[in-house]
Amino acid sequence: MKLYDVYPLLNVNIVRGEGCTVWDEKGTPYLDFYGGHAVISVGHGHPDYVKAIHQQLANIGFYSNSVINTLQQELAERLGKASGYDDYQLFLVNSGAEANENALKLASFHNGRTRVLAAQKAFHGRTSLAVEATDNPKIIAPINANGHVTYLPLNDIEAWEAELSKGDVCACILECIQGVGGIRMVEKDFARRLAKACRDNGTVLICDEIQCGYGRSGKFFAHQWLDIRPDLITVAKGIANGFPMSALLISPQFTPVYGQLGTTFGGNHLACAAAIAVLDIMEREQLVENARQTGDYLIERLRELQKTQPHITDVRGRGLMIGIELDIPQKEVRSKLVYEQHCFTGCSGTHTLRLLPPLCITRQDAGLFIEKLNNALI
Repeated sequence: MKLYDVYPLLNVNIVRGEGCTVWDEKGTPYLDFYGGHAVISVGHGHPDYVKAIHQQLANIGFYSNSVINTLQQELAERLGKASGYDDYQLFLVNSGAEANENALKLASFHNGRTRVLAAQKAFHGRTSLAVEATDNPKIIAPINANGHVTYLPLNDIEAWEAELSKGDVCACILECIQGVGGIRMVEKDFARRLAKACRDNGTVLICDEIQCGYGRSGKFFAHQWLDIRPDLITVAKGIANGFPMSALLISPQFTPVYGQLGTTFGGNHLACAAAIAVLDIMEREQLVENARQTGDYLIERLRELQKTQPHITDVRGRGLMIGIELDIPQKEVRSKLVYEQHCFTGCSGTHTLRLLPPLCITRQDAGLFIEKLNNALI
């Protein structure tokens, strides 16, 4: 048997990581400004993270959700305190798509409606409703195209308000910084008016914080820059630093009903131990603040480089979620970064490099990246 050919792979076999550096099987180091697609939050191989998983596995790695798991409650309390949502409820699952799927389902249970508003260029996952809410017809199978979702221009509040006024919208789902969409920022006035329109029309507001959340923007959640408080918040990626895990934060207005939601692997002992270790490290090493400060520095340096490097046409983002728009195909530059400069980045579309490094990067790492990017653009 061979692997189903899903991804166009870079010809690099990564076997080890430490901090924001990874090594291939030949021992070549690479600067990781991709973070395994925004997943690596506290850095590769952090000793406290590794220790926590080893200790938990020595006790018990998994048992079902039919019994008490005190690690789940500990995680809920810690996450509530760290994020400022200690009055919300927590449902633990396994992936970002699964978190969004359950958020949309819970919203529909709540108000009995079926129509969803999503932003153009949005990406919310690859399962049933999550993929239908993703503005990319190439990945929406005919079985998923059920007409539930209306796509609207990001930041066009009049268009969103007009749809909401019809009174039949179940939920609005929104990335406050679009990732796959090219690091597109939600404007504060749009967000505040959207939140009010949702309240006025009985519509559930879902903030998809799967990529932009968990400290990456320089606040715990990206929507906290916008002064809104969504009804449902979905998180994944950085929550457990590479261990498969995601979560749904649920406002107090929702009352649990047995049988509506469920999961086999969600919130298992190993995942919870990993997620608690991540919160410990983030707090102790002040990684949310580091994301803000180092992100500001990196954006400043990139805009300085833009003045002398004509291939850079725009730099946008917040914290350690940054888009670099180019006037040449990003594929060419990304290839040079990997094979000549030994540096990983992400990408969006045909002309945008996407930076999603671990939250532990330093100014020295940022300076090294600037050097490598400049070399790749020459």
